[in-house]
Amino acid sequence: MIKRSLTALFYLNLFAFSSFFYGCGGGTEDSVSVEKEPTVKGTIGVSVLTLGNPFFSVIAENVKREAAKHGYDVILVDGDRDVQKQANQIDDFLTKGVSAIILNPCDRISIGTAVKKANEAGVPVFTCDLKCVAEGAKVESHVGSDNLQGGKLAGEAMIEALGEQGGKVLIVHFPQANSCQLRVQGFEEVIEAYNQGLAAGMIEVVAQLDGGGVRDEGYKVTEDTLQAHPDLAGIFAINDPSALGARAALEKAGKQDQVKIVAFDGQPEGKQAIKEGKIFADPVQFPDKIGSKTVALIMAYFSGEEIPAEVLIPTSLYRQEDGLKDPSLQ
Repeated sequence: MIKRSLTALFYLNLFAFSSFFYGCGGGTEDSVSVEKEPTVKGTIGVSVLTLGNPFFSVIAENVKREAAKHGYDVILVDGDRDVQKQANQIDDFLTKGVSAIILNPCDRISIGTAVKKANEAGVPVFTCDLKCVAEGAKVESHVGSDNLQGGKLAGEAMIEALGEQGGKVLIVHFPQANSCQLRVQGFEEVIEAYNQGLAAGMIEVVAQLDGGGVRDEGYKVTEDTLQAHPDLAGIFAINDPSALGARAALEKAGKQDQVKIVAFDGQPEGKQAIKEGKIFADPVQFPDKIGSKTVALIMAYFSGEEIPAEVLIPTSLYRQEDGLKDPSLQ
């Protein structure tokens, strides 16, 4: 009787000890795992030329998405085309201790002083779409469209649009941006080569005016040029907003059928205008690829890898037949 009692007591104690052991996490099958919040590794400061242009908004959204995948927060601000405002934003990034800075410079040269401050603070600077070319300002890598190649495509499109009769052409420029300098350079190279040996039907650039890359200014410079050159035949606009402004000026003057527009970008509104025959063609950029590639280079830099000084993404010419087959359009 006593033996049975002692045996029962032994097993009772053994059961209690086992329950305590498993309850404290000694077991694996019944243990409860608690998900930890992902650790934020750092912050990337991003200042874009303007969030009023959908192109830069797409870059920014893709930067945020890709950075989050790697555990980085993003501070996104609008440079608002104001180089002093953008310089102040860079100062603010440095005060907040960001891990890296991404810029679409508001001015390719004047932004250099602010970039040098980041260099002195040991914060790597990356640019996308728009370059910083200021002397002494160090940029780790630049990602952008192959703007020279795109400008050449625009020149070919203008030759196609005007045909054998040629004619006078306005370039609606944004000279503060290195990317636009390259677009115009590529365009002019193709036009100059086309004109070689021609006695008639030449394409003549009669004006090159700063349209600010925005619709209102594109409208104004086109209106002014039509007064000076009522026989204008073509317009090359360095982006879709300025091209749409130019189109509005042509419609007001009743010359929308006389003047052919070649633009640049391939924003949804620009593609819609191409589909409707309001713009002849666009060399199309890929801002989503620009944003994601910039983040990929930053991560490679953080890992100690050697990264290229520049990555260029080719453009593709988008005509009306492309717009008619584009499922993303109305």
